[in-house]
Amino acid sequence: MRVPNADLFDPRTIMDSDFSPGEASGSGSADSDFGFAFNDRNFSDRVLRIEIIPDLPETKSAGDGCSSIADWARNRKRRREDIKKETDVIVKLEEQILSCNLPDTVDAVTYENQDEEAVAMIEESPSDGGLNTNQTGNDIAHCSDSSWNMNCSTVLRVKTIHISSPILAAKSPFFYKLFSNGMRESEQRQVTLQIHASEETALLDLLNFMYSNTLSTTTPTGLLDVASEDAVYDFVLKWARTHFPKLEERREILATRLGRLIRFPYMTCRKLKKVLTCNDFDQELASRVVLEALFFKAETPYRQRALASEEANATYRRFVERAYKYRPVKVVEFELPRQQCVVYLDLKREECAHLFPAGRVYSQAFHLGGQGFFLSAHCNMDQQSSFHCFGLFLGMQEKGSVTFAVDYEFAARSKPTEDYVSKYKGNYTFTGGKAVGYRNLFGIPWTAFMADDSIYFINGILHLRAELTIKQ
Repeated sequence: MRVPNADLFDPRTIMDSDFSPGEASGSGSADSDFGFAFNDRNFSDRVLRIEIIPDLPETKSAGDGCSSIADWARNRKRRREDIKKETDVIVKLEEQILSCNLPDTVDAVTYENQDEEAVAMIEESPSDGGLNTNQTGNDIAHCSDSSWNMNCSTVLRVKTIHISSPILAAKSPFFYKLFSNGMRESEQRQVTLQIHASEETALLDLLNFMYSNTLSTTTPTGLLDVASEDAVYDFVLKWARTHFPKLEERREILATRLGRLIRFPYMTCRKLKKVLTCNDFDQELASRVVLEALFFKAETPYRQRALASEEANATYRRFVERAYKYRPVKVVEFELPRQQCVVYLDLKREECAHLFPAGRVYSQAFHLGGQGFFLSAHCNMDQQSSFHCFGLFLGMQEKGSVTFAVDYEFAARSKPTEDYVSKYKGNYTFTGGKAVGYRNLFGIPWTAFMADDSIYFINGILHLRAELTIKQ
């Protein structure tokens, strides 16, 4: 029996162990541990054959380089009529690349028509709802484009696991339907699932969890391939609303079980405000988790790392950061004398190393004057294409034909003082989807930027700062 592309990761796939089929309450096998039976033929009645196929291009991480995305963008540009019919998930960004040799204090816009011509590029903005913090899990759509289709019949490898159909059927609606649909295939001893390579680890952890009700503490914190902790919050809330339509039951399950899965300290302040007004959470609980999150955000990086290390072996990790698709930022907002925000983006040395030779990493969204912005760090060639270098760009989320003028400044901490040092200042009038930035933020080759004695990595962290002020 073959089940291709099974949606095992749908929020409805895994039942809460306290509310499995056949149980009217939390009694019974809620805490039963059948870990001893996992992949043991003596306690199994079927064989699960897992065929692992190549990932689709859109399932690759953002660090896999930008060439394929750029190719896709060019192809989509040729198909403008089709684009209108698709979900507005991908926003085209036109980067205005400014000269890497500009003085730090010069308004960059005045140099757009200088002898060294600015280079225009088309860049894809982060997808999967990573930039729109107002989207809920139900609103997030994935764009489907024929140019990304590939022949998935090639099987990279096959894994065989001995399984117990009663155990899996009791824990998952997917397996329950699979083993009890009354068709001839449901009686076959061997079941074949076809999954993508990126889903292999998650599937094995999922199966192990169904047996033992525990997750391995060695599981990487970045196992969840999510845009941000805001997306985790939206997902958990949607799942709870789907499975527990009664408010009292939903509040109970969020307070005792599901809420622990959310790492509130890594949610944006914008989303934390919504937690305080969310009727699904008990108000006392909501106030406590939000206050804890805000105190954590106010801690020094050293103290934050210490709190995370204390939870290294804990089942639920509030302070351990996942490997999000879009990097978290710290934002300080001012209303007077002018609307302004100061954004702090920290990148680990290894994250920067993975950008070479043509990768990019995006920040989560932040807001100024009701508009959404983001930062993107790149490894790209310098203006003369003679060497690789580190670039930093500022983009605005597309919202129709809106234009928005801002003064901006990029800065970075550097040794020996470890203070923030201004690198570039400028002003720019954004239109929907456009971005502005510098190919070579530090004016040095990539090798010098990444060297062991680089002045820009302090305890292995690159500290970047962007100041945005609404232009008068």
